[in-house]
Amino acid sequence: MTEALRPALSAALDGCTVVIAVDRRSGELAAALERHGATVRHAPALTIVPHIDDEALIARTRELIEHPPAVVVATTGVGFRGWMEAADEAGLLDDLNKAFAGAQIVARGPKARGAIQQAGFTADWVAESETSAELGEFLLAEGVAGRRIAVQHHGSGADGLDELFRGDGADVVSLTVYRWGPPPDPEIVRKSVVATGAGEVDAVLFTSAPGAFEWLEAARREGVLDDIRRRAERRRVLLAAVGPITAGPLMDEGLAPLIADRGRLGSLVRGVVTYFGGGNAPSRATTAGHLELRSSGAVLDGRFVPLSRTGVELLGVLFDADGSVVARTALQCALPRSGDSTHAVEMAVARVREALGVPDLIKTVVKRGYRLNVLEPAGTA
Repeated sequence: MTEALRPALSAALDGCTVVIAVDRRSGELAAALERHGATVRHAPALTIVPHIDDEALIARTRELIEHPPAVVVATTGVGFRGWMEAADEAGLLDDLNKAFAGAQIVARGPKARGAIQQAGFTADWVAESETSAELGEFLLAEGVAGRRIAVQHHGSGADGLDELFRGDGADVVSLTVYRWGPPPDPEIVRKSVVATGAGEVDAVLFTSAPGAFEWLEAARREGVLDDIRRRAERRRVLLAAVGPITAGPLMDEGLAPLIADRGRLGSLVRGVVTYFGGGNAPSRATTAGHLELRSSGAVLDGRFVPLSRTGVELLGVLFDADGSVVARTALQCALPRSGDSTHAVEMAVARVREALGVPDLIKTVVKRGYRLNVLEPAGTA
């Protein structure tokens, strides 16, 4: 009840539908976005399956207590936290803390470092690139022969660190704290990619590379990946990643995501809020004021105006034309269920004008079509 009464922070995301392709901490992320006006759709493309009850994890933890490591490698924040929680549940946390007292602790990135600090330790070194490759190169340069190294792995499979260190003479204790499982509801994921391709979504947020990869694969299976790519290129949908590793699958597809500055959820939310609320989203300077599009309407002179899907599509075509005349037949093709009647276009234009409350924003060009009444039409600057 207390959470529901938390006041809104801003209206920056009014009219925005945001898909969260995230399992971990999705409630926290959704609440932060909703406080800025967003409508959130949960569509986790993968689940994190914890290994809290995994006997192998506890057995290896006991090994480290009996024979403390010289080096502890944390590759993910959620994995390191999960390991500490598992140790605590097994009554081993105090002993594990003592075993780590003389160890060098290294992190693959800022999220892992945050988890290390949260557990009461200090990270001695953090990979700036957030990659296992950089972490491995650092430790090999220091020398690992004869040293006992505890490696906490991420859930997408082997990262090559065990083999790398063993090949150089290290005694490696490998720990997998969680693994990736199938999405909780594949149909929700399917609907999210279809909606994004159809223009019903303003932003999609990712916090893991495997999750981003699987969401894109779902888009490929549904035949909408090219539609999403076109919308992203026109900046009509924002794809946002919590860090450069998470952004990898998106960039492999030729997409250019917004990447959070510091690899944290708070930074990701701020990036999205700044994009839509800070004048970074595509806009047009019109005679009625500053105009931006949202999946469920338009923001005109700082005021969000809800529109139907037909209204959004029609205004979107005029928006993209940037003041150039759009023929009635072209608008007709862009509108769903318009049939062969240009009357449907006239009615759609009338409804958008009425909703916006500024009839002159969409100008009728006799015998030619319609245009958006911008201050500097395309080609006149």
